[in-house]
Amino acid sequence: MTIELFVNSKKAEVTSSPDTPLLYVLRGELGLSGPKFGCGLEQCGSCSVLADDGARRTCVKPVSDFEGQSITTVEGLPALWATDKKIRHVDLHPIQQAWIEEQVPQCGYCQNGMMITAANLLAGNANPSVSEIMAAFSTSGPSPHLCRCGTYDKIIKAVQRAAELMA
Repeated sequence: MTIELFVNSKKAEVTSSPDTPLLYVLRGELGLSGPKFGCGLEQCGSCSVLADDGARRTCVKPVSDFEGQSITTVEGLPALWATDKKIRHVDLHPIQQAWIEEQVPQCGYCQNGMMITAANLLAGNANPSVSEIMAAFSTSGPSPHLCRCGTYDKIIKAVQRAAELMA
């Protein structure tokens, strides 16, 4: 059975079983390394992507749930920004640039999910307050995003910086 996805603005026909978690399809069949396998229970957020209905965790959600949807991984954020701003090409999304400027990652494992959540937040709120940023990472979605290194202060600063860059 072939399942049609639109990943990072490109059509992809995958042959995985419909009940295969999207994360395994993205990494194994499409070769994308941004989304990570963290907990396997939708609880840490490292497997997050943007889909038609917002940020979604992919470690247990079957690929068939995403059929026909537009999916953006962290690798696709620059193209998403370029399309939104009608720019031909950018190397980094402002969120990725802010992450670098604020030196957010320590181990970096959770950062895919953190940047995806930031993109989802900033798409609906161009200038979030600190409490709104904290809520986006802790009370939205199935569970809080987890950073074992504890870079939460830097993440908040990076989201604020990204909002400035995106204005």
